[in-house]
Amino acid sequence: FGEDYRTNLLEMNASDERGLESVRTKVKGFAKTAPSPGTTFKVIFLDEADALTPDAQGALRRIMEQNAETCRFILSCNYSSKVIEPIQSRCAVFRFRPIDEDQVLEMINSVAAAEGINLDVEAAEAIAHVSLGDLRKAITSLQVAASLDTNVTRELVYETTATAPPEELHGFILACKEDGFQPARRRLKETLDRFGLAGTDLVNQLHRELGSAAFLDEAQKLAVTEAMAECDFRMVEGG
Repeated sequence: FGEDYRTNLLEMNASDERGLESVRTKVKGFAKTAPSPGTTFKVIFLDEADALTPDAQGALRRIMEQNAETCRFILSCNYSSKVIEPIQSRCAVFRFRPIDEDQVLEMINSVAAAEGINLDVEAAEAIAHVSLGDLRKAITSLQVAASLDTNVTRELVYETTATAPPEELHGFILACKEDGFQPARRRLKETLDRFGLAGTDLVNQLHRELGSAAFLDEAQKLAVTEAMAECDFRMVEGG
């Protein structure tokens, strides 16, 4: 496309413009125009396409069918299951794995050095832990923590990311096993309040740490996982 590539490219964040009207006007209007002289097609890039409403996805499917000769569509998403099958069947699907923890550590240490942030080893490891291989989340976590204090510590990272440290979660699971209902319930409330967690966040974090809880055998871990699944379902669906 050369220096005039912008005339042949439409970029749209589908999580911001997710409705039927945006697809009908912005996407359809761009797709109907002819490519720039000397080129044979245009590119339409929809970021976070899984945020489009079902009606908007239906309209997008028709636009893709009608303009296949002159347009190439690129869709990025977090959850491919939220993109309707007729759209997926018209695309070549590429799946990207989470970034390795070593690569996350290398990048955030580089960013910290460039920005003059004092990031100790434990804090960097905490950021890598909470990011789950999402580099954007890792950099955002560093930015939020550094906005409060340029000396970023492990404790600050967990507090600003609404994440309970692994030892806190292990302690809660152990309390459930050995201390009885009321002490475990008090510890649950303290954990939720201290780290600003929603119920679903806590369940997800507990599930992540459950595998490394050495004080539970496999049968107990399975039983706890089933209970977590039921709890998560009821919190999401209600009832």
